[in-house]
Amino acid sequence: MNSTDFFYLLGDLFQWTFGIFELIGNLFNYFLILVISGGLCYWMNIQRKLNGLSNVPVEIKDNEGWYNNKDQKLK
Repeated sequence: MNSTDFFYLLGDLFQWTFGIFELIGNLFNYFLILVISGGLCYWMNIQRKLNGLSNVPVEIKDNEGWYNNKDQKLK
């Protein structure tokens, strides 16, 4: 087996491997879109719950003295 045979074998392997992508088409892209969208919805739901538990004010005008009252939840 010389180097020419090796490179032809390597080229045939790449052509066969990339041929799989033609069979898959856009299904993998659609799968990634669904997984990322689901993860974003999950993350935003958890963030909404954590924001509800925090006692840090949202408005800048309410920003004075909020750190002194640990047990009091601001509304």
